Amino acid sequence: MFKLESESGFASSVPFKNLLPLYRFARTDETVIHHHHHQTAPLNEKAIRVLNWNIAKNNDDRAWQIDFDWILDRYRPDLVFLQEFSLCAHSKNFKLAELSWSFAPNFIDQYHNIYAGVLTGSQSTSVTHRALVTEHFEPVSNTPKVSLVTEHPFAEGTLLTINSHLINFVELEKFKAQLHEIENAIAHHNGAVIFSGDFNTWNRSRWQMLDKMTRRLGLIRAEFPATDAQKIKRFLLSPPLDHIFYRGLRQNYLAARVLDHIQSSDHKPMLVEFHL
Repeated sequence: MFKLESESGFASSVPFKNLLPLYRFARTDETVIHHHHHQTAPLNEKAIRVLNWNIAKNNDDRAWQIDFDWILDRYRPDLVFLQEFSLCAHSKNFKLAELSWSFAPNFIDQYHNIYAGVLTGSQSTSVTHRALVTEHFEPVSNTPKVSLVTEHPFAEGTLLTINSHLINFVELEKFKAQLHEIENAIAHHNGAVIFSGDFNTWNRSRWQMLDKMTRRLGLIRAEFPATDAQKIKRFLLSPPLDHIFYRGLRQNYLAARVLDHIQSSDHKPMLVEFHL
């Protein structure tokens, strides 16, 4: 049983199978599905560990579950940002169940009875949440992309997090349109921010557009040791595709790493630690 909440504010608990349409791929409304763990606590301002990972829709694979459980046991991340997460009525991951999480789908695959989208997990329950689904669609699959915006109790205010998967295989103006919507969401927040995800910055024009936007917002890109930075997903000699940006926090550079030995996705898990 999942809790479904739309941007209208309506929330209900309904069987997952009743949410699915009668055709193969369908754009979703700006919908968020929630799981609230009963044992949550506010984020620890002294050390916030962040995991960012495009898991390539492998979360029902046993190898991925073993990798994910190991990461959670070994590094104990406070915030988990997953892209290309698949969710269905039979999805099971006991480690993920130990977190509170919000899931924003960008489309529904009726053939396999699966939602696909981005998931943000946390040791603390979010106080606000909304999905930003792109107006434009990617070719071939004819599906949009999605960002999940959440706020978590933190220090004197809230920590804003944005978990994004940016649109691919489209002209630059459509990429820019998605960035503009995200920028508006961040610009209205005065406190700390973590902006993380798979940004599909596989050419210089896309990277420069993202870089200019984050600079306007006062965001800093998390840094990794040179050997780790080379392990972040790229296309040939392109800029990295995956990034973690932040504001109002201080990075612990000694704790930054990319887990190159993880093989259950073609993207490598990225781990960063922040302090207030």
